[in-house]
Amino acid sequence: MTNFQLTPAEIAVLDLLLQGMSNRAIAETLVLSVRTVESHISRSLGKTGCRSRLQLCLWWFEQIRENGRMCAGRVPILPA
Repeated sequence: MTNFQLTPAEIAVLDLLLQGMSNRAIAETLVLSVRTVESHISRSLGKTGCRSRLQLCLWWFEQIRENGRMCAGRVPILPA
């Protein structure tokens, strides 16, 4: 199984994305620029192999459900 790392910032963005927040709302909540939020989402998509925000949200929900609350560090990639 392949492993990769999500940063604490990427995890914070994913947590809010999972709540259905827009990039702008995430940026305001985390006191970031919208472009920074977009970058975190883009990097998370690349690291996980997900192709869309929806797929990323579903993947993140499964990670939390299967592994409990996560912190930054090694997280398994789900098979494609």
